[in-house]
Amino acid sequence: MDFLDYEMLRVIWWALLGVLLIGFALTDGYDMGTAALLPFVARTDVERRMVINAVGPHWEGHQVWFILGGGAIFAAWPFVYAVSFSGFYLAMFLVLSALILRPVGFKYRSKKPDPKWRSRWDWALFVGGLVPALVFGVAVGNVLAGAPFRIDGDLRSWYEGGLLGLFTPFTLVCGLLSVAMLVLHGSAWLAIKVEHGPVHDRARRFGVIAAIAAVALFAIGWAFIAWGGIGFRTVNTVDPMGPSNPLRTVTEAAAGGWLANYALYPWMIAAPLLGFVGPLLALLGIRRGSEPLAFTGSSLATVGIISTVGLSMFPYILPSSIDPRSSLTVWNASSSETTLFLMLIVTVIFLPMVLGYTAWAMRVMWGRVTTQEVTTSRDFY
Repeated sequence: MDFLDYEMLRVIWWALLGVLLIGFALTDGYDMGTAALLPFVARTDVERRMVINAVGPHWEGHQVWFILGGGAIFAAWPFVYAVSFSGFYLAMFLVLSALILRPVGFKYRSKKPDPKWRSRWDWALFVGGLVPALVFGVAVGNVLAGAPFRIDGDLRSWYEGGLLGLFTPFTLVCGLLSVAMLVLHGSAWLAIKVEHGPVHDRARRFGVIAAIAAVALFAIGWAFIAWGGIGFRTVNTVDPMGPSNPLRTVTEAAAGGWLANYALYPWMIAAPLLGFVGPLLALLGIRRGSEPLAFTGSSLATVGIISTVGLSMFPYILPSSIDPRSSLTVWNASSSETTLFLMLIVTVIFLPMVLGYTAWAMRVMWGRVTTQEVTTSRDFY
């Protein structure tokens, strides 16, 4: 296996990180999108229970992708983990606080028949869907724009920003794009999962709005990248087989720098094209009443938008806005060659199990949620 040298292992783990993030967005993404739609597509208690039960059997299993993503960053990219999890600590605490509301909301909502009690938990589920979707997008925007950190000569990282500093016009566009993308995915899921009726029709209407918003916000974000002075580039030649030391890379801010890869590797243009075509395909599916087409389009939109970020930035993973020389890349921020190789073996064994379980769970619990099931079955929320 001579082809699995240090350079190739780094590229493989960069790709696997992208796969894990996309897997999380595709699975838990429609959970968050559905929760964000809960107060707007469901007006009665029965309707809200239908929406909740559309994701109730699956959401817990989808957390595996979130855990795998965090674990991959910790084990494969320790510099990235150290900088991002310490620098974005308050933002991550906000996300985790919102995510904690979901299991509590699912478990406690139906413990009492009191309408006020249930309404409070419904809004808790809404927060648990909307806030993570927004903050994840804002975080990606900060990754693209560069985070305010520096690494000293002893390879210690120093973060010099605050929570409010994460929210800029560009990062808010990214956050709103994330919300639109996941709401579109959630609406497409509801159209497939709930019986034809008021909830189904309202979900489709919100899907139309989300699809149009996703296209518009993606275009605005692209304009920021192209003309807003956002981007970085490497000045010196870096050995992809070299040691992991962020300070061996000479980086500088460069307006439009994230577009350079599309000239070097024209095939990469498929990702942003998918980011535009996916929502339009979902919109076409909604208009034509084709639920599989709508869900396929929302899924392709998610894949395209997330892939655009990764491919545009390659080989960067987390650039620094205040000290570009401290920027973290695929070539200077990974674990050792032995660690990456052993982790790859473990991933080859266990990732198919995760995929197989996910597919099995979807197959077993497939079918539309109906009013009759919600009102007669004790197994429903």
